[in-house]
Amino acid sequence: MTSFGGARTPGMVDWNLAVATATRLVRPGPEVGRDEAREIVAELRRHAKAAEEHVRAYTRMIPEGAEPHDTPVLVVDRAGWIKANVAGFRELLTPLLGKMRDRRQDTPGSAVLGAVGGKVTGVELGMLLSFLASRILGQYETFAPATRDLPTGTGGGGRLLLVAPNIVHVERELEVDPHDFRLWVCLHEETHRTQFTGVPWLRDHLQGEIQSFLAATDVDPGTVVERLREAAQTLAGGRPEAEEGEPAPSLVELVQTPEQREILGRLTAVMSLLEGHADYVMDGVGPQVVPSVAEIREKFQQRRARGASRLDLALRKLLGLDAKLRQYRDGERFVRAVVDQVGMDGFNRVWTSPNTLPTKSEIAAPADWIARVHRKADS
Repeated sequence: MTSFGGARTPGMVDWNLAVATATRLVRPGPEVGRDEAREIVAELRRHAKAAEEHVRAYTRMIPEGAEPHDTPVLVVDRAGWIKANVAGFRELLTPLLGKMRDRRQDTPGSAVLGAVGGKVTGVELGMLLSFLASRILGQYETFAPATRDLPTGTGGGGRLLLVAPNIVHVERELEVDPHDFRLWVCLHEETHRTQFTGVPWLRDHLQGEIQSFLAATDVDPGTVVERLREAAQTLAGGRPEAEEGEPAPSLVELVQTPEQREILGRLTAVMSLLEGHADYVMDGVGPQVVPSVAEIREKFQQRRARGASRLDLALRKLLGLDAKLRQYRDGERFVRAVVDQVGMDGFNRVWTSPNTLPTKSEIAAPADWIARVHRKADS
C-alpha cells in the first residue's frame, strides 16, 4: 500500500488508516468473471480514446494538430479510487491541517481533537470515502501527486480515473445497453480531461483559489471534527437523517469568513461551468455515437435526482453533494444559452483567462456574461 503519512501534518489525520478503513468498508462491486472484467477494462480504454477524438472535434478547444500534455487514463476499482483520492485530499488539505494543528492548544476544540485523535479522524474519513467510492463513475483528478500505482501526466498534469465496478453497477441498475453507457460516461469524463489539457492555466488557477480558500479558514477545529463525526455516524446508522426542523449542516456550510464566501462563489461558478460543459458536450456528441443516448440520459437523470435512498439524501446534504447536482443543471443551462447565442467558438472565449470565466451571478444570467466578454471585446 502506498504510504500517505508524513511529518507535515502529524496527528491530525492518519491517512494510512483512512485508506485501510475505506478499503475494508467499501461495498463489493458487482459480480464479474475474470474474462469479462478484462473485456470491460479493455473496452473502457478504447472508449476513452474514441471519446478524446469526439470531444476535441466537438468542442474545438484544442487546435487541430496541437498536442497538449498527455495525461494517463486509468481504469481502477473502488480501492484504487480511494487511494487516489486520499492522496489528493492530503495534498490539498495540508495547509488547513497545519493551521488547525497550530491552533490545537489554543481553541475550545482542542479537547475534542485530543479525544478524537488522528486515528479516529482517519477512520471517520475512511467511512466517508467508502460511501463515495461506490458511487463515482469517473473523475479527472487534477491535483493528486503521482505514485507507483497511480501515475499522472507529464509536467505535473492530472489523470483520468474510470471506476469500472461502479460503471457496471449503474448500467445494470438502469438496464441500459452496456457498451453505449460506457462510451457515454467516457464522453463526460473526457470533456474534463480536455478542459484541463486544453487550458494550460486552469489547473494553477483552481489550485490557487482552493489554497486561498483554505488559508482564509477560520473554523474551530473541533467543529470540523464534529461534522466529520456526524457524517460517519450517518453512515454507521446512528444518525440516519436529521431531526425534523434541524437539518444537518453541510461541510461547505462551515464557511464563515467574508473572504471565504467570495472565493467559494468563484469556485462554485467555475465548477458549474466545468460540470455543465461536460454534460452539454456529452449530450451534443452522444446522438452521433451512442445509439441509445436518449434512454440513457432519461434514466440517468432520474437516478441522479432521486438518490438511492434516504441515507443517500442525508449524506448528500451533509457533504454538500446536493450543491454539485445544481452545478450540473445550472452550468449546462449556461453553456447551452451561450452557444445558442454566440456559437461554440464564441463560447470558447470563456477559456481565454481567469477574467473571462463566468461569475456565479453570470451562470444564472448568461446574457450578462455575453455582454461583458463579447460586447466589450467587439466594441
